[in-house]
Amino acid sequence: MVTIYRFAAVHPEPEKAGSVAAVPYDVLTMEEAGETIAHNPLSFLRISRSDAELPDIPAYDDRIYERAAENLNRMRDEGVLIQDPAPSYYLYHVQDGRHSYTGLVCCVHTEDYRKGIIRRHELTRYDKEQDRTRHIDRVNAHTGMVFLVYRDDTGIDGLIEGMLPAGAELGQAVTSGGALHTTYRVTNEAVLSRLEEIFTGIPHLYIADGHHRAASAVNVAEQRKKEGRSTPESERFMAVLFSHQKVKIFGYSRLVQDLHGYTPAAFLLKVSEMADVYPYGPIDAGSHTIPPRHADTGSHIFHMFLEGCWYEVSRKRDPREDLTGALDVSVLQKGILEGILGITDSRSDPRLSYMGGVKPLSVLEDLIRSGAYAVGFVMQPLPVGTVLAVSDQGKVMPPKSTWFEPKLLSGMLIHLLD
Repeated sequence: MVTIYRFAAVHPEPEKAGSVAAVPYDVLTMEEAGETIAHNPLSFLRISRSDAELPDIPAYDDRIYERAAENLNRMRDEGVLIQDPAPSYYLYHVQDGRHSYTGLVCCVHTEDYRKGIIRRHELTRYDKEQDRTRHIDRVNAHTGMVFLVYRDDTGIDGLIEGMLPAGAELGQAVTSGGALHTTYRVTNEAVLSRLEEIFTGIPHLYIADGHHRAASAVNVAEQRKKEGRSTPESERFMAVLFSHQKVKIFGYSRLVQDLHGYTPAAFLLKVSEMADVYPYGPIDAGSHTIPPRHADTGSHIFHMFLEGCWYEVSRKRDPREDLTGALDVSVLQKGILEGILGITDSRSDPRLSYMGGVKPLSVLEDLIRSGAYAVGFVMQPLPVGTVLAVSDQGKVMPPKSTWFEPKLLSGMLIHLLD
């Protein structure tokens, strides 16, 4: 069963929350992070992407992690970041147009990750995992939350949303897209105890976003234990828990730099040999994130943009396919990316790039038309139940199979390791 833990969060001074809050560290290039910091010296990117302040230093140099620690300590010394006096739970609320999300921010135990109580559906990349491991250890804090999902068949989400009025507002931030992010501290002892009681009835939590942050937190806990530096807080990591009924999933688009020696016509012919290819007329690419569907629901479906034209690629499902083999993204990977384009390692091949599925199709079109990429593929979103089922079976999906919403901001809440 799940055990959650209170913690005394570090967070922005309320009036500065909007300036401190930043997008996650891994959605910006170093150059983009540097531009943001230059315009906003209070940005949390100074901690989460300290490499942007040291552009001439090699990646993963010790001085980068040292700078992150210095920046965190300086922001605390200057009162930009403050710490609550006692451990508590927190609520993270996102209002994005008509969509509203409320998550519970707490700590969970690294041992639950090791035992599989906290389940995952993706593999991690060694370089990214080691980067965050060194970052967490040097700054002595979890600076980003792991996004966890719980199965909610008893209305837990409604109970948590009902706690919003009882929470003390800590700060607000508005994203470039207009979403309002607000954090609250829950201080009522009866409410705190009730939350702990509720989650003892939940058998598993599932990582939606933050596989590298979770694995890195476990690495730090093990490292500190071996070195005799372990504390109760270093054995835990910060997470935000959302109901499976409230989160939304989008697909990741794939962009490939070249056609592996094929002409566009020859490549299209090869694709047609393994699947049905339906050419579309014009699409309103500025207002759609997924092209309209043509094939029936009994087919694997993804969409392809090649030489200025959109195509739907579909293939009848094989009842013999296992759970992961039956994913559209697995069919794309095995049949086209690997089978035709020669991309055997979708985690590290430099010819392959990914784009979050919440962006309009016009962004993908522009990238292809610019010549930076030769072909793009857009995936259908997966049902959240499929993601949980894959995790329950101990299987893994191909990289970048899911883009979960809401996307959370960094710097709103921080968990110290001692």
